[in-house]
Amino acid sequence: MKFRIFAIVIALIAASSLWAHHSTTAVFDMGKKVQVTGTLNRVEWINPHISIYVDAKGEHGVDAWHFEGSPPAWFRRVGVNKNDIAKAQGQMITVDGVRAKDGTLYGYLQKITFADGSSLETVSAGQIPEK
Repeated sequence: MKFRIFAIVIALIAASSLWAHHSTTAVFDMGKKVQVTGTLNRVEWINPHISIYVDAKGEHGVDAWHFEGSPPAWFRRVGVNKNDIAKAQGQMITVDGVRAKDGTLYGYLQKITFADGSSLETVSAGQIPEK
């Protein structure tokens, strides 16, 4: 009996982990390019993907965008840490990405351009759809 309950708990944990991680093409429209310029509000450096939050001027005030990026391990492999992005908090940045299929203010991060003109691309140039 205890083994059966333990097996069910393990199965539920595994299922929730799979549910949390998703394919970028399942959530984002890879052909729907978006470019947002605004203030970097927050950086979350957690698995399975980093998130950045950008407040941009919208049609009716401020649009609060959420961009999901590659996993923290990917950034570490290319020599980028949280502080490299977080140092721009409160500053204007431009984010290039693709928009969520549901049309919300949610996107997949492909490039960040900082106020000083430096940038970080998270995909190779051939993977970024033309505007």
